[in-house]
Amino acid sequence: MAWQAPVVVHRPSPGGGRRVTVRGQIVGLAHNDADLVEFLRRAGLDEADISLDDPHLVEWRGGRAHHWEAA
Repeated sequence: MAWQAPVVVHRPSPGGGRRVTVRGQIVGLAHNDADLVEFLRRAGLDEADISLDDPHLVEWRGGRAHHWEAA
């Protein structure tokens, strides 16, 4: 099985926001970076260790990183 970042930010939904999964579990629909950081904090990550641009932690799928609206 191929390696995968523990956090996946999925493509923007038609209504805006992006589904977020942590280790395969859906944790919510983020509408901005602050939402994403809060989901990761709730999942047990220390805020000091969260880097949204670290590809070993976060995989952005189906859209640019930090882009939250549908095309």
